[in-house]
This record gives sequence, structure tokens and C-alpha cells, in this order.
Amino acid sequence: MSKRLLPTMTALQCFEAAARHLSFTRAAQELHLTQSAVSKQVAQLEDMLQHPLFHRVRRRLQLAPAGELYLAEVNKILTQVDISSRYILSYGGETEVLKVATQPTFGARWLVPNLKGFSKRHPTIHLDIKNELEPFDLVQAKADVAFFYGTGSWPGAICIELFGEDVIPVCAPDILPNEPLFDAGDLTSLVLLQCTSRPGAWHEWFEEQGISTENSYHGPRFDTFYMCIRAAESGCGVALVPRFLVLDELQEGKLVIPWQHYKPSQGAHFIAFAEQSAEVPKVRALIDWIVEKARAGSGGIQPVPEFKE
Repeated sequence: MSKRLLPTMTALQCFEAAARHLSFTRAAQELHLTQSAVSKQVAQLEDMLQHPLFHRVRRRLQLAPAGELYLAEVNKILTQVDISSRYILSYGGETEVLKVATQPTFGARWLVPNLKGFSKRHPTIHLDIKNELEPFDLVQAKADVAFFYGTGSWPGAICIELFGEDVIPVCAPDILPNEPLFDAGDLTSLVLLQCTSRPGAWHEWFEEQGISTENSYHGPRFDTFYMCIRAAESGCGVALVPRFLVLDELQEGKLVIPWQHYKPSQGAHFIAFAEQSAEVPKVRALIDWIVEKARAGSGGIQPVPEFKE
């Protein structure tokens, strides 16, 4: 295996500061080093990389082409080191990190509001919450706990149903025609906003009402329900979304329901965790909290699996 090129952190800091100031003297002042020490670190770095990083022109520094390229990479490295160091600094010795994955709109509209008070009850558990649009391997520990919509099947995982949903059409009040809608088919005269994760939603909604239309798959397509909701709110068209995601907008009058037909979705919202994590206290703490919140908001939740003490 060839030897790795691993310059010291000091060398990278000296180069970055010198490149930012275009001066070894100012870089030295910032780093509390001597001018000769900074110059020596940069020279050693140039020797390792076998490229000049600076041109010395009339006692002034100019970044060489290789220096410009290297500066962009070094900035990424120093930024990541700083973020990682602050990340660890923010934890106490007893803190445990719990990695949580969620779909973006569900996370913002349901999960985050229902996490209020969790940190107070469990001060040693630090939640690290990330959006996930694409499927991933829960068993390989990319996340300790995941929220997803579907049928409750995930290989190697325990899935607990939280609640079902129904979908409704919503739009901005001012895009509706002055004449009343006579049936749901009239909505096809408006732009139908599509969500990538539910490509057949409009087709199924029309079909359930006995309406056949060629326009059910046509319209702007968005990655998330959040973007669909914002597009509808902005007057771009009609969105078909889970009702619980737009309660605030409906109450505030930002969105209206142009046709009162509520279609129950075929799937449900689940919380999942790897089978081998069932006895991990931090996982159990979040599961118990979420199920308690979901039970308070809706019925029909599956019993929480027994955990062994």
C-alpha cells in the first residue's frame, strides 16, 4: 500500500491563513507563530505536493493555480474538523447520540412538534435528526430509529404503526373559478400538483369517485409534500396531500378544500428500529415517547412490543 500524503494540521492552517491574507506575516500574527515558521510550513507542504502553491512577486504573494485548487479542498477539511470538534464539545460525558431518520415533511410537520419535552425528560439523549428521501439500510446503523410511510414491512426491523391518514385536495382560495364545482372532475381544469413519492395519488383519488381522466398524471412534480403544499399555497395548482400535514394552512385560510372527498391512504406511518436494538435504552425511550404522542392524537395504534429489562 502506498504511503498516504497526510500533511499536518498546522501546515494546512498556515497555508489557508497565508492564502486568505496573501501574506506570511499576517498569517503568522493570526496563528501566533513567527513569519519564518509559517513560511517553512508552506514550503514543506509545497515539497510534499510537488507543486508551488504561491508565486512570490516583488515581495508579495499570489496564489498559484495549484494553490487555488488546493485552497478549496483545504477549506473543506478545516471546516469539517471544526464542525466535528464542536459537535463533540457540545456533549457531556453521559450523553448518548440517537440517530433518527425521517421523511422531510413528516419530520417538520408532525415529528418535530411532538418532540417538545423529550430532551427535558431525557437530558442525556441527544437527537441527531436527518431527512431521508431514499430508502436506506436501517440494520447497517445509518439510523437508530426511522420514520416511514408504507405497509410496515422492513427486513430485519421492528415496525410499529403510528397512525393512518387520508388525503385531500387543497389549493389557494383565489385560483378557484367563480362558478361552483359540479363534480371532482372539474378539478382537472386546474393544474394538478404531483408528489414524486405518490405518483398514482391523483389517479386513485379520481378513480375512487368513478371519474376517468387523462390528466391525473400530468402536472409539475415535486420531491416532497412540503414543496407541493407551498406550490398550492402560492397558487400554482391543486395539491393532493395527507390532511394532517395541512391543518394549520386550512385553519388560517391559506388553503381551502375545493372538493370534499377524503380518501384513506392504503399505507400508514410507522416508526422502525433494528431488531437487535430492541433492548437499547435510548431507542426504547424514543419509541415510548413517540407512541405515547401518537396514541394521544389518534387511535388504532398497534401495541408497543415488550422490551426486556
